[in-house]
Amino acid sequence: MIKAVLAALALICAVPFALAQDFNAGELQKHAIERRAVEAAIWGMPAVNTDLMRQEMLTKTPGKVNQFIYWGRPLDDRNQTLTPNPDTLYFMGFFDTKEGPMVLEVPPGDKNGSLNGNIVTQWQTSLEDVGLLGVDKGAGGKFVILPPGYDQKVPEGYSPLQSDTYGGYALVRPNLKSHADADVAASIDYAKRVKFYPLSAAANPPETVFSDVRDIEFDSTIRYDPSFYEHLDRVVQSEPWIERDRAMIDQLRTIGIEKGKPFAPDEATKAIFATAISEAKALLEHRYDAGFPPFWDGSRWTMPALPEAIEAQGTTYADRNKYAIDARGLGYTYAYISIKRLGAGQFYLISIRDKDGDPYDGGKSYRLTVPPDPPVDQYWSVTVYDRQTHALVRNMERASRASNAAELQKNADGSVDIFFGPKAPAGKETNWVPTDPQRGFELMFRLYAPTQALFDKTWRLPDVEKAAAE
Repeated sequence: MIKAVLAALALICAVPFALAQDFNAGELQKHAIERRAVEAAIWGMPAVNTDLMRQEMLTKTPGKVNQFIYWGRPLDDRNQTLTPNPDTLYFMGFFDTKEGPMVLEVPPGDKNGSLNGNIVTQWQTSLEDVGLLGVDKGAGGKFVILPPGYDQKVPEGYSPLQSDTYGGYALVRPNLKSHADADVAASIDYAKRVKFYPLSAAANPPETVFSDVRDIEFDSTIRYDPSFYEHLDRVVQSEPWIERDRAMIDQLRTIGIEKGKPFAPDEATKAIFATAISEAKALLEHRYDAGFPPFWDGSRWTMPALPEAIEAQGTTYADRNKYAIDARGLGYTYAYISIKRLGAGQFYLISIRDKDGDPYDGGKSYRLTVPPDPPVDQYWSVTVYDRQTHALVRNMERASRASNAAELQKNADGSVDIFFGPKAPAGKETNWVPTDPQRGFELMFRLYAPTQALFDKTWRLPDVEKAAAE
């Protein structure tokens, strides 16, 4: 009996050993590369997101680092950034502080205009919100972006922003009264009062360069192919390691990314990368499709990101017992920029399903009724995005409707009906946003200068309902 038991135990113990023997060194290495490439994609998403935009600027436009590019009209589908706002104007300044601190000088708001701006690192960690609804409350100011390890005294009159990366960018959105040509021109003129120059030249700042890129195809949607890792390598080579990320050094070395060494994956490794990035995409898409917490109980309108990502960005990862890599990675698959004080200047709501819980179909018709007395001091807007790319839908005459559109029709009670679908309802063309019958879509509702009624939840945005096509 004892011999039989011992024999059985020996057989059981031998099974894992036998299974382990089935993996040769090559297979183990392949699995290690694939596993770590998936995790590297999730971890590196915000930095790659930034690099994609920077590379589009450098390769497609006249713009250069430490200058500004801007879109000289409300955005159309030539701008394929992630979930942009087509009811304002965008100015983007990518900075590099390797040669020393850079100053972003923001003009005060006045009768001629105002702006909302955000300054972020390479990893899109917020350094500060500026402008009318930012830290300066519209008074303007001189914000100096300091490189990692900078220990010199900042001159009087400058607000220091200590960055943990050399690179990053500022996104400036001058407030737009309407889409009328005169209002667009006035908004551009005001934004061009922003100055961007080295601190070393503060005594006599050079003129800031602005390049209008409105007619250029600018596509920074996430590339779910092996090129993703080329962008990630560029970040690793150009930026210092942040202390909280040092655990990734060996992880990345497994996939061939190592500081100071060339990144040259062979064809077999590129094939592994293709599998890994596809798996990362599927995983992140599954998490996105699961949805975020509803803003109102039972609502299909949700928070703009997972709560842990919002907390981490607002506190610069202050809680050392948390590091929301997964939530952060998910957020930068469908958006860019970071806001330090979400809700102070703007707030966002996302909807990926209608009232019945069904995904939005570009071949069907829908209606959203925005109740009267919306809780905003500036304006609200609702925008349609491509469900797969999270960018503006291609070949549509417009992507959104906003309360600052003079032609928007209001109901007798002050509410506004917005229609989505492949065809405008009769007589409602001005309140209609077209959709592509061949594409799914998603919605984002923006509130600029939201009031307390939004956060008290005494005002509620109803769910989007299916509507009969006409």
